[in-house]
Amino acid sequence: MKRSSRARIGATAAVSVLSLALVTGCGGGSDDDAKESGSSKEAGASSAASSAPAAKAHSAAELEKLLLAKGDVAGYDVDPGDDTLPKAKSAVKADKSACAPLAYALSGLPPADTDASANNTVTSQTSTPSPGEADIEDAFNVDMTIVGLSSYEGDGAEKAVKAVSDGIAACSGGFGIAAEGENLKITKVAAGKASGKGDQSVAFAVNSDMDGEGTATFNVDVVRVGSTVSTYYTVDFASLGSGKAATVPAAVLDAQVTKLK
Repeated sequence: MKRSSRARIGATAAVSVLSLALVTGCGGGSDDDAKESGSSKEAGASSAASSAPAAKAHSAAELEKLLLAKGDVAGYDVDPGDDTLPKAKSAVKADKSACAPLAYALSGLPPADTDASANNTVTSQTSTPSPGEADIEDAFNVDMTIVGLSSYEGDGAEKAVKAVSDGIAACSGGFGIAAEGENLKITKVAAGKASGKGDQSVAFAVNSDMDGEGTATFNVDVVRVGSTVSTYYTVDFASLGSGKAATVPAAVLDAQVTKLK
């Protein structure tokens, strides 16, 4: 059994399906993307203004090739065919339209409206279980990062980043997500420290209610390189429920941004 599968099984035994709704692929989201709702100060964002014309958008097929692949990041496995990840946005519903870009970023989906997208999972190689090993604790010794790529025509990529940035302020008090018939409650959203990578970046942290079993904190990074936006959301199964925030591994983010340049 692959480590990523063992991690999911172990996590399911420890936490409710609500707290894993985003981790295991929520199923897809709404085509009712959040509309731009006026201008607001970008929270937690780092940008590098460019006078160059907007780059042409990549196709979905091109984005698949730009995703991290096996051997791209030392110490990590890449699962390009992970069928737990959402392929569309029709089943991910945020109860506040301004929060939809955040919900999509948590699911590896495009923060804004585009048909050009791709995603996969990148899993740490910190655990090397022997065949037939039954120690369930070992299944938690892993972190899994959902990486999403989306590409846009014109200034669509800049607008996608802005939609995320605007959502951080608008959704600070939390919001709800409905996915696969389950409901997930985000109790708090706060600006994070942007990576400063690419042409523009923004970061945020969410607190998620674990069905009465405490709160889990997750950090999300969003980076724009030209016409392409990459999103990163990591689950550290070992620390899930401990109160320790799960952070996006710098090696994963750096490798993906480099591949997009």
